[in-house]
Amino acid sequence: MKDFFTGLQFLTRIRIVEQTDWSPDSFGRSVKYFTLIGVVIGLLLAGLAYVFAQFLPSHVLAAVIIIAEIILTGGLHCDGFMDTADGVFSGRSRERMLEIMKDSRVGANGVVAFGLLLLLKYSLIADMAPAMLITALFLMPVAGRMAMVISITSFPYARPDGMGKAFAQYAGRTTLVIAGIIALITIIPFGMQAAISAGSAVLAGVLSARYFAKVLGGLTGDTYGAITEITELVALLVFII
Repeated sequence: MKDFFTGLQFLTRIRIVEQTDWSPDSFGRSVKYFTLIGVVIGLLLAGLAYVFAQFLPSHVLAAVIIIAEIILTGGLHCDGFMDTADGVFSGRSRERMLEIMKDSRVGANGVVAFGLLLLLKYSLIADMAPAMLITALFLMPVAGRMAMVISITSFPYARPDGMGKAFAQYAGRTTLVIAGIIALITIIPFGMQAAISAGSAVLAGVLSARYFAKVLGGLTGDTYGAITEITELVALLVFII
């Protein structure tokens, strides 16, 4: 449970226990529970959608859900997405891209990319029927965290150090298997459409990871966040097609 709480309290704003041990190996051990943390996020988002869909118009509900997810995760993945866009689309050398991504300031590429991401996410959520939306919102974070686990365990880390390095270095060999089992147990009961949506989204996330690794010489904590956001977007897109 300690490893689960480490991941939960890092990836979300949920605080259950007081924790002082944030050692690199504790971060690494928590990775196997990332898809379970996705289940927690999905339950909260789906529950919120179920309650507010009773009296809110679809376009207002879409905005509420997006805001709720950002508050719930502390905007962690949004920040990574913007930093990644700033670096990868800068047209600079690999070393300079990594420097740009480390800068706490957000540039034009990051702002434009994030604006487009929000626009697409809002449109997809607003166009879904309530029953479909509840299922999609539950599965979306699970697929996003599954893609993150694959990225952490299957691709090299681009920097010699950094917070994301701890995840990659101490994740362990069974991490991917455990996370995958949790994801399958969660997704399969929802049927073929859910499986296709989640599978396509995870594939898109892995392809994104492969592209970022090729451009940057590996992945970083920022790219983990970007991969999660891309995976969630594709999960919604495939669900509505």
